[in-house]
Amino acid sequence: MTFGPAELICQLLVGISRSMILFIVCAGLSFVLGVLRVPNIAHGSLYMIGAFATFSITKMFAGSTGFWIALIVAPLLVAVVSLIAERALFCHLYQREHLMLLLFTFAISLILGDLVKIVWGAEYKSVSAPALLKGSVSLLGASFPRYNLFLILIGPLVAIALWLFTIKTKIGKISRAAAVDREMVGVLGINVSWVFAVAFVIGCYLAGVGGALVAPTVSITLGMDHTLIIEAFLIVTIGGLGNMWGALVGSLIFGVTHSFGVLFWPQFAIVFPYIAVVIVLLLRPKGLLKSVW
Repeated sequence: MTFGPAELICQLLVGISRSMILFIVCAGLSFVLGVLRVPNIAHGSLYMIGAFATFSITKMFAGSTGFWIALIVAPLLVAVVSLIAERALFCHLYQREHLMLLLFTFAISLILGDLVKIVWGAEYKSVSAPALLKGSVSLLGASFPRYNLFLILIGPLVAIALWLFTIKTKIGKISRAAAVDREMVGVLGINVSWVFAVAFVIGCYLAGVGGALVAPTVSITLGMDHTLIIEAFLIVTIGGLGNMWGALVGSLIFGVTHSFGVLFWPQFAIVFPYIAVVIVLLLRPKGLLKSVW
């Protein structure tokens, strides 16, 4: 089967649009890894909560404005949940071994999964794209969904915003310093505990943003966090642990290879991103870009 330039370009854009959702989630995970050194498996559960919250808020505010309200409110709800968890639980465990943190965050993910089941049930949910982003546009004679174009645009905006936050703002600079030498930051009279809390909440907020953005593109269901968190850890690993731009590159590799796998060999499309991961790790075991670990 042969494909023309229009089909190939559209499939590339589909892969990039999915990569942007992966990047937004992985940027949050990478930020937490970089500053707190916490491999947060519960990050995927917060992404799932963001998607379910988007469903409820969109349903509450019927009409074309519902999704836009949900895009603002749902990530904030995830941020509140993450702040409660950080202050009550995570802040006591930052000095523990990574294996213990993995087990602890895995337990938190199971608890959050049960809470989601209690609140929203086990049925599939769905969210429609807002009226402004419904339909498609023509690219070289092929149709491409407007919502996917929106995702391609919003991904770089999130990347730039997070980069500006870490480089230009005071709390961002303190977070970077704490990632390198938290004891020295504490000696300077800065409350490192709250710096970590802010960093954790920002990372989890991005998981909520990813959940809200993915809601119109997939069925919202229990277990959607499991696949996501596996992909997210693979992406931050091949990109470089804690490196935001590495997360972007890794997300693009993952999303685009899967997209072209669907086009050329749909029965085994899921395998292509993992083959790409293996190749990258064979060539660059420490990741494509510099790890902060």
